Amino acid sequence: QVQVVESGGGVVQAGGSLRLSCTASGLTFDEFAMGWFRRTPGKEREGVAGIHIHDRKTYYDTSVKDRFTISQDSAKHMVYLQMNNLKPEDTAMYYCAATRAWAVADFLAAAEYNFWGQGTQVTVSS
Repeated sequence: QVQVVESGGGVVQAGGSLRLSCTASGLTFDEFAMGWFRRTPGKEREGVAGIHIHDRKTYYDTSVKDRFTISQDSAKHMVYLQMNNLKPEDTAMYYCAATRAWAVADFLAAAEYNFWGQGTQVTVSS
C-alpha cells in the first residue's frame, strides 16, 4: 500500500518561512507525480505545487509563485515545500498527495491524485 505522510506545519508570523516535508513509501518513486494541496473550512481543496519525479518539472499555482518551492530527494523518497514570505491567506491545512505520473494531465488538480496524507496545519498570523 502506498503511504503518504507530511509534516512541518506550525504557526508563523506574516513574512516568515516554513518547510513542509512529505515521505512517500510503498511505491516506485520515479514513476509518480507528487503534489501539495491546501484546504480551508468550507472551501475546495486547491493545488499549490506539483512535481513530476522523473523529469523534475515543477508546477505552481500563481498565488505562490516566487514564494514557494517544491523539491525532491529521490534517494529518500521525499518531497519538500519551502514556503517563504508567508501571508495570512496561506493559512490552511496542507496535504501531500501522490499518483502515477503517466496519465496526469493537470499536476495541480486534486482529482488526479490517488494517495493522500492526513494533512499538516499552517497558520500565518498578522
